[in-house]
Amino acid sequence: MSVRVVAVVSGHVQGVGFRYFVRSLATAAGLAGSARNLPDGRVEVVLEGDDPAVRSVVAALDDRDAPGSVTRVDVRDEPAQGSSGFTVA
Repeated sequence: MSVRVVAVVSGHVQGVGFRYFVRSLATAAGLAGSARNLPDGRVEVVLEGDDPAVRSVVAALDDRDAPGSVTRVDVRDEPAQGSSGFTVA
């Protein structure tokens, strides 16, 4: 079953390679989506694909191996859109 999750990650997550870390996890898990910097210093992560894979990557967003310093991850589910590929903006 395909799911879509939007996670907004707070903390020191810009300028530390966080978006590329997410891209690596997502592509290794076969997920589509994006990671982009927000003007307020947070990073928005969109993940779409197999539910267990999406949940696994979301759980890794504040793992000790994540670059920078994550203080909070706010997650919301959205309807899957059939996205493909992963972009970093």
